[in-house]
Amino acid sequence: MKRRFPVLTEVKRALAAVAAVAVVATLAAPPAALAQSNTTTNAVATAPAAAATPAPAAPAATTPNYNANPNSGDTAWMLASVALVLLMTIPGLALFYGGMVRKKNVIATVAQSFAITCVVTVVWYVCSYSIAFGTNPDPGQNQYWGGLGDSFLKQITMDKPYTIAGSTVTIPEYVYMMFQMTFAIITPALICGAFAERMKFSALLLFMTLWSIFVYAPIAHWVWGGGFLGARVGVLDFAGGTVVHINAGVAGLVCALMLGKRKGLGHDNMAPNNLVYTMIGASLLWVGWFGFNAGSATTANALAGAAMANTQIATAVAALAWMAAEWVVSKKPTMLGMASGAVAGLVAVTPASGFVNPNGAFFIGIAAGVGCYLAAVFLKRIFKYDDSLDAFGVHGVGGFIGAILTGVFADATINSAGKVHSALTQFYGCLGTIVWSGVVTFLILMVCKYTVGLRVSEEDEQEGLDMALHGEALHET
Repeated sequence: MKRRFPVLTEVKRALAAVAAVAVVATLAAPPAALAQSNTTTNAVATAPAAAATPAPAAPAATTPNYNANPNSGDTAWMLASVALVLLMTIPGLALFYGGMVRKKNVIATVAQSFAITCVVTVVWYVCSYSIAFGTNPDPGQNQYWGGLGDSFLKQITMDKPYTIAGSTVTIPEYVYMMFQMTFAIITPALICGAFAERMKFSALLLFMTLWSIFVYAPIAHWVWGGGFLGARVGVLDFAGGTVVHINAGVAGLVCALMLGKRKGLGHDNMAPNNLVYTMIGASLLWVGWFGFNAGSATTANALAGAAMANTQIATAVAALAWMAAEWVVSKKPTMLGMASGAVAGLVAVTPASGFVNPNGAFFIGIAAGVGCYLAAVFLKRIFKYDDSLDAFGVHGVGGFIGAILTGVFADATINSAGKVHSALTQFYGCLGTIVWSGVVTFLILMVCKYTVGLRVSEEDEQEGLDMALHGEALHET
């Protein structure tokens, strides 16, 4: 008897459902009907006619009820978390990646993170937030995408009680929208590490726009927005193991394969230009990640504290595990290795941070440090792909390790949602993300290839993307 994987059926259905976004003619919904009710009740129905002169109408309320639902402490923490997660992309990821490329490509590399921040902000406002966190009026379609009812943020008000996947939260929707926007920004920015030093800037802008709409937003809805992976299958992903890291890592691998290797790989010197930049970038990522993971509790409570503790422990352990593995194999511990190990720990603990106890975080850190080291150093050698800055080796592999181990170590005393946990369920979530991200990323790259082109010319690559694409140099000589 054939064994069937339900997630494959779901992915097929999702492909058909989300593809409808491409043919939508307009994003604006018809204006809502305005209705007003004036229900003044006469206290004395038998009052004399002379006394029936209507009293002056009370002035219409002009100040929204800001306290309809939000808790000020939770809101303050989430406002801080928004800033922390944005810090992860600019300047954190920009410096982390910028320090690892060659000197002639530093400006082009940091410009990618900056440009993506701008592009995704606009796309999120226009339609991606609605697709990811809107509620589709058709319950069947809501399993796969949130529809376009919240496009241009038109249904967000100052006093509407905010619900996500059927549960009311204690922060304003504007704050939650901004928090999730920062996730939507860093995810495509992570992909850049896989194709560093060789993609056209025009291709980058087109690719990231389409990828944010057709890959990131649907998967975010599947897992966090009330879609089938989270609500029906029961996949646990506290802060983005599937939605962010596996998604970005798989997309990065597809990009690396489609664009091919950098010219001179294997015989030219491609050593990092400035590991101090990389260390500073990794440090900013580490600090910002507390907003990423602890902020995903959406409240200032013990769960946020547990997520923060788990993040710190797993990150430190992973950095030491990568360093130890590198020391054994290469005989020297490197700064780049420690920084990469720390990021691997941050990645792997992300889906687990609000579900596991510190012991679970410790073992996840060990697995991530060693596993991502082997992937970054040996896996790409075996399969001969050029994942320039190890976007797949760290984020794809680390996200997968963390997602699976969430199903192993989830502790109901930390989060009651973890009382039903399964490594097989987690695998379904990983598989769904891998299939959708891989297939749709390939299709988007084909669109880019046959419109603006994907890769810079050999001459531009030799000159360096700073001058060839932007007309700027890090240091004039």
